[in-house]
Order: sequence, then structure tokens, then C-alpha cells
Amino acid sequence: MNTLAAAGLPADHTGVNGIALTVLVVLFLVVTVMGFWATRWRKSEAGLDSLDEWGLGGRTFGTWITWFLLGGDLYTAYTFVAVPAAMFALGSVSGFFAVPYTIVLYPIIFVFMSRLWSVSHRHGYVTPADFVEGRYGSRGLALAVSVTGILAILPYVALQLVGIQAVLEVAGVGGSNVIAHDLPLFIAFAVLAAFTYSSGLRAPAVIAFVKDSLIYLVIIVAIIYLPAKVGGWGHIFDVAEHKMATPNPATGKATGAFIPTPAQFWAYGTLALGSALALFMYPHSITATLSSKSRNTIRRNASILPAYSLMLGLLALLGWVAIAAGTQPIGLNGKANPQLVVPQLFEDLFPSWFAGVGFAAIAIGALVPAAIMSIAASNTFTRNIYREFFRPNASPEEEAKVSKLVSLVVKLFAVVFVLTLPAQNALNFQLLGGIWILQTFPAIVYSLYTRWFHRWALLGGWAVGMVYGTVKAYNNVNPAGEHFASSIANIEGLGQMGYIALTAFVINTLVAVVLTVAFRATHVPDGRDATRKNDYFADAGDPKVRDIPELSE
Repeated sequence: MNTLAAAGLPADHTGVNGIALTVLVVLFLVVTVMGFWATRWRKSEAGLDSLDEWGLGGRTFGTWITWFLLGGDLYTAYTFVAVPAAMFALGSVSGFFAVPYTIVLYPIIFVFMSRLWSVSHRHGYVTPADFVEGRYGSRGLALAVSVTGILAILPYVALQLVGIQAVLEVAGVGGSNVIAHDLPLFIAFAVLAAFTYSSGLRAPAVIAFVKDSLIYLVIIVAIIYLPAKVGGWGHIFDVAEHKMATPNPATGKATGAFIPTPAQFWAYGTLALGSALALFMYPHSITATLSSKSRNTIRRNASILPAYSLMLGLLALLGWVAIAAGTQPIGLNGKANPQLVVPQLFEDLFPSWFAGVGFAAIAIGALVPAAIMSIAASNTFTRNIYREFFRPNASPEEEAKVSKLVSLVVKLFAVVFVLTLPAQNALNFQLLGGIWILQTFPAIVYSLYTRWFHRWALLGGWAVGMVYGTVKAYNNVNPAGEHFASSIANIEGLGQMGYIALTAFVINTLVAVVLTVAFRATHVPDGRDATRKNDYFADAGDPKVRDIPELSE
């Protein structure tokens, strides 16, 4: 344990925590072995030479595998770092909204994701853009959905590196030596690239068991052990409330919000609702869902995934525990960095060996979502850009080969992005990605229930929503002069601050409705629908569903 922190003094950020680092490395090596072993796990007679096998794990994952995979996919390393950091720096509006949004999310999944599973299995769709093209016969609308998904997912992958960076920095790895600072990241993502290339979606599915088990262990221990070290929950809430009410010297306003004020209700509510609608529009969320073996698997998961919401709520409160502990998240460059607050809290108050377990939970927590995200982005590129516009007759083997190569490019992009640009840029672009991905909701979700919308109307609504959201976010400038500094802005016509993505989504939908009426009135051709009503109810074992290759012994 850091004795300076225990004495209430600033922690020493200059040394390497050898014990914690050793535990981190050992656990990282364990999951590396598991990632490569996954090539043999639940192996199909067809091998991994198709997107169904490499990119969707054979579409055979049951309830518990899917639960761990979705949990590992949705609750990322950056969640572990960013949510408590937001609570620590700005309070409940910026941090705790993530808890109600996940609660709102799961009923939404229960309602519409089973329909997407059925139609996708009936027609062999691998990506949401596959479904959109089949529903409307529109390559343009499918391209818009696929490009939006890829652009939104790239900074998300980069943010997983930020989570690993935070752990390594607190552990003392880095400093002014560029090689020492960057080499561990290269090693981590080289390993990630290797086992993802060889094992596909099976690798993160296997590792998710370890990742989620570690996270649950660390949070349960932290929520019991740490408050006792800093004076109990009553003291923690009192200190956090005092900090949030204290004026910020730079702005003269309160530092943050302990409880949202009436003026912040719209921001809090629209952030929660908009984020809930957006999360399962990301290609990686849909990839994990389509890997399940039946529509009932998805519904069961929608019922038990709220357990992660409880975990997230406890995780968020660690930001306020850090305030009471006097945690000082100072980077190796000597500058304050709220993203370091949870690793630094672990470093200061846990025994070194358990701090290493906490570090490993965050670092391994980056591998699972990064792997799924890179697979989802590469599947989308291969199916909806490469095959659609360059190689229409590409074989399943060629698709799998291209997707494997593109997954490497996605990871390389993430490494270059993080090492050449400030971490704040990755966060800003991830916020922008959330605005963008919600604009695909009408084309995907509305189309699961109705064919009333015209394909060009959906494309027009998407374009207007994208432009509005991008411009609005660009005009959010922080005191340092950086654009895309926030995803909150004034809602037109209401005079309230709200989530830009949700405002853009409403405008998107209104434009799509108006244009559909206009196109229907002028009899503009609307393309061919390749789906049928019964496709949306097909289940495993139903003759409507494509056969899945038998698993080898």
C-alpha cells in the first residue's frame, strides 16, 4: 500500500509498483493463452473460413456465453476508467446517467433484437447494413449505415488503449522514455491482433469469462473495503457534495452536480435515453447479439444483463470514494488526469497484489471489447463495402481472409491514433461517434416493424441528422479552444440543454416522415424487400433458419 496516501498525503507517482505489475503481467499472459486456445474451442467442421464462423463464432453461443460476451462488449475498460472519472471531476450528471441508461436499454433489446436475430439468421445477414440492404434493396442506404458504424467504432477501439494507458501509468511504466512508455501498448495490441486474427469472435468470448469475473471481484471488494478505509459512506457523500458545490476557480460556477438540479433534468434525461437507443446500433453490439444460437437466448440475456447495471452503479460511486480518499490522479508528466482516478485509488489503498488484480481487470477489460469492435468493423467493411462494390462474387473463404486483415488495420489505427494524438481527442471523437450511430436507428429499428418509410427518405433523414449533429458538436468549444468538447447543446424550440444525438435523431425521424409522404405521393420507386413477415419470428430449429454446421468433438 502507498503509505503516503494512507497518511493523507499526496501519493508518490514516480516509482514502479513491482508486485502489482507482476500480477498484471501474469493475468495478461493467462488470457493470452486462452485467446489462442479459443481457436480449438467449439470448433466447427467448417473451420474458421467464413464470416459466420470467424466473425460470429458459428452463431452457436448459448445464454451464459452470450451474457459474458455482451457484458464484456458493453462494459469496456474505458467504462471502468471514465464513469468514475466523470463522477470524480463533475458529478452525477456527467457520470451517473450511465446507470439509468443501461436500465432503459435492456427492455429495448428485449423488444427488437430478437426480431433482428430472426431475420438475420433466416437470410444469413452478418451486419445491420446487410439487413437494411435486404429490406430496401438500397446499396446507398446500406452504405450509409455501414460507413457510419465503422466511423463510430474506430475511436471506441482507441479508447480501450486509453484504459490500458491509465493502468500502466499508475503502475509506473513509462515516463519520459518513449520506448518504455509505448512498448507495453504495442505488445498488448500485438497480442490482441494475433489471437483475434487466429480465433475470431471465439477469443473474446472465452476471455470475457475472466474479464467479467475479475471486474465483479474487484468492484465487490472495493465497495466493501475502500469505504471502511476513508470513513464510511456518510462521510464519502458529504465530501463529494461539498466538492461539487465548491466554485471552480476557472469558471466561478459550481464544480459539478451532486444531484441534478431542475435545470439539468433535460440534459440528464436525454443523455440516458439517447445513449440507450444508440448503444445497440453499434456494429459490435449487434455482432455479439447475432452470435447467439436462438432468439430466446437474446431475451433471456435482456432479463439478466441488468446485473451489470448494478455493477456499473457501484463502479460509478468509486469516483466519490476517491474524493473522500484524497486521491490525486497525477500522470507521470506531472499533470492532473481524472482518467487515472480509479487505478490511482487502487494503487493508494489496496495491498499491492490486489491493486495488480484491479489493474488486470481494467487491462483485460480492454481486450474483450477491442477484439469484438475490430471484428465488427472488419465484418462491416468486408460485407458492405468490399464485397458489395469490389468483389460481388467473393467466396466465404475470401470474405474471412479480408475481414481478418482489416481487423489488423483497425487495431493499428487505434494504436497510431492514441500514440500520436492527445487522449482527449479519442474521447471527443467517441462522443461524436455516439451522435452519428444514433442516426442509423430509423433505418434499422423502424424497419424491423414497418416498410412504410421510403428508402430515400431514410437516407435523407440520416444525412440531415448527421450534418446537424456534427455541426452542433463542432460548435461546442471548451475554454482551451478545442471543438467537439461536449455532446450537450441547446435543444431547438425548448430552450433546454440536451443530448445532441437525441435532438438530431428527432430531426432525422421528422425528415424521414415528411420525405416518405412526398415520395409516396409522387410514386418514386422504393426498391425490393427481400424479407417476409414470418422471417422476423424464425427461431433455432425452424426450417426457415439456415443450418449451422455441427460442432466437432
